Amino acid sequence: MSVGIIMLVHTALGRAEQAARHWAAAGCPVVIHVDKGVPRATYERFVASLSDVKSVEFSTRFRCEWGTWGIVAASQAASELMLERFRQVRHVYLASGSCLPLRPVEELIEYLEARPQTDFIESATTADVPWTVGGLDHERFTLRFPFSWKRNRFLFDKYVELQRRLRLRRRIPNGLTPHMGSQWWCLTRQTLSAILQDPDRAEYDRYFRQVWIPDESYFQTLARQYAIKIESRSLTLSKFDFQGKPHIFYDDHLQLLRRSDCFVARKIWPYADRLYEAFLTDPAGAMKRTEPNPGKIDRIFAKAVDRRTRGRPGLYMQSRFPNEDWENGVTAAPYSVFCGFSEVFENFDPWLAKATGARVHGHLFAPDRAHFAEGQTTIHGALSEAPKLRDYNAAAFLTNLIWNTRGERQCFQFGPADNQTINWRMAKDPNAQISVISGAWAVPLFRSNRNFLDIRKEAAALQKIESDFLNVLRSPYTKARVRIWMMAEFIEAPMEPLQGILDEIGPSQQRRLSEVPKMVDLSGFGQFLQNLKNQGMHPYLMGDFPVERGIETQSEAPRKPYLVR
Repeated sequence: MSVGIIMLVHTALGRAEQAARHWAAAGCPVVIHVDKGVPRATYERFVASLSDVKSVEFSTRFRCEWGTWGIVAASQAASELMLERFRQVRHVYLASGSCLPLRPVEELIEYLEARPQTDFIESATTADVPWTVGGLDHERFTLRFPFSWKRNRFLFDKYVELQRRLRLRRRIPNGLTPHMGSQWWCLTRQTLSAILQDPDRAEYDRYFRQVWIPDESYFQTLARQYAIKIESRSLTLSKFDFQGKPHIFYDDHLQLLRRSDCFVARKIWPYADRLYEAFLTDPAGAMKRTEPNPGKIDRIFAKAVDRRTRGRPGLYMQSRFPNEDWENGVTAAPYSVFCGFSEVFENFDPWLAKATGARVHGHLFAPDRAHFAEGQTTIHGALSEAPKLRDYNAAAFLTNLIWNTRGERQCFQFGPADNQTINWRMAKDPNAQISVISGAWAVPLFRSNRNFLDIRKEAAALQKIESDFLNVLRSPYTKARVRIWMMAEFIEAPMEPLQGILDEIGPSQQRRLSEVPKMVDLSGFGQFLQNLKNQGMHPYLMGDFPVERGIETQSEAPRKPYLVR
C-alpha cells in the first residue's frame, strides 16, 4: 500500500522541489500542479529540475486564484493523473508547495496503512463551523459569485447586495448537504475516485463553480456521499489568525512544530532554512511516534491571538490604534487626578508627594506647558513639556505617561483652564481616580486683584467648562473612581476626604494623616462670590458660601462627599 502526494505549487519552486524529492525518496509518487500564473519559462525549468525523479508527474495547469474554482480544478486534474498513473496508491494526500513533512514519511505511510478505509478530511455543516471570517456562511452556497473577491471587490460586494435585495437564491443539487473544512485532505482511492467518476459530476461542478471558496467545500461535501469512514480532521497542521489568514512558521517555531506531533505543517516561510534542515535532512531529530495532536499547541496560538487582538493594557499597537475603544485598558496603571486641591491648599503637591510617595505633577494639561514634577522639562519616554506636542494627541500623551512610569503612582492637577479634550479619556478609564473640589478655580481669581469685569467674564467661562466636566464624570459611561465635593462642604471638614484619598492611593500602607496641608486664606471669599452674583454671574458650583463666612468654620458637622462611582 502506498500514499500519493499531490502538491499545489505557485511560488518558492526551489522549496517545492526539495519537498517533492523528500516525498519521492520515501516511496511516495508525487503529482505536481503549478499555477498557470507562473511564467512558462520558469515552469519549464522547474519541470527539468525534477526530470531525474521517475515518480514525479506534472498535471494540466489551471490559474489558481484564491476563492475561485481554479483550485478545485487543479486538485481534480492532479487527482485524476495520480489515480491513473499510480495504481498502487491507496491514499491521496493533498499538500501545497509550502507544506513541510514534520515526521519521517514512513510513519505517515504506516499510519494510513493501519486505516485503509478512513478518509481524513475536515467536513462540517455551516451551522457547526465557527471559523468562517467574512460574513458568508450558508449564503456562499445559495448566492452566485462570478466576480473575484480579490481583483473585483467592488463588483463582488455589489452583486452580493443585489442578490440579497432581489432575494435571489440558488438551488442546491438534490441530495447534497453543504459541508466546509480545511482544503488540505487525505482521501482513500475509493472515495476520491467515486467523487471524480460520479455520473452527476458535471452538475456538481457547474454548481460549485460559483460557490465562494469552493476548495473548502467541494471535496468536503462530496466526500460525505461516498466515504465509509470519515475522520473530520486534517493531518496537516494549519493555523489561522482572527482575520482568517494563515499563520506562517519561521525558524524560531522549530520546537513548537515538534510539539504538535503532526505529520505535515503549512505555511512554512521559504527562507526558514533551519526548519527545512531539521525536518528534511535530520532523521535523528524526528519526533516520536504518537497520534497527531495539533491541539497541544492551541494554547500558544490562543495567546498569540489574544495578544494580537487585545495587546497589553495601556499600550497601543498598529492593528487597534485607529479604532476608538479598541484598547485593552485605557492606561497601564492606576493614577490620581486632583481638581481644585492646589487652589485650596498651599503647597499641596509636595505634601501629597511626601504623604504618598507618589510622583506628583502640577497641571499637566495647562495652556503654557506640561508642569512635570520637580520642574522637569521632559519625562520618561521623551515626553516633552511643549504644549503643541502634548496637545497634538492629548490622550496618547496621558497613555504614554502612565505606560512609561509603570511601577510608580502618578498624580497630577487638572482644572477648567486646562486642555479639556482629555475629559472623556480619563472618565472612561478604570485606572483613574478623580477627586474634584468644584468651584475651587475661583480662588485664584479671588486673590488675583484684577479688574473685576475681567474676573467676572473669566469666572463665567471657567464655571461653564467645569460644569461640562462634571457632567462627563456623572455620565453612566464613566468608569473612573470619582469623588466630587462642593468647595463649601469640603472646607468644613477636609480631614475625612483627604484621608479617603490617601487610602485609595495606597490602602495597604495604612497611611494616617499626621499633618495636613495649610488651607489658603479665604477671608472675604464669600463677599467675592456675592459680588459676582451682583454683577450677574451666579457661582453655583461652590455651594452655600455665606458672605460673612471665613475659614474658621470646621466646627460644623461634616457633609458626606458626592460619590459618583
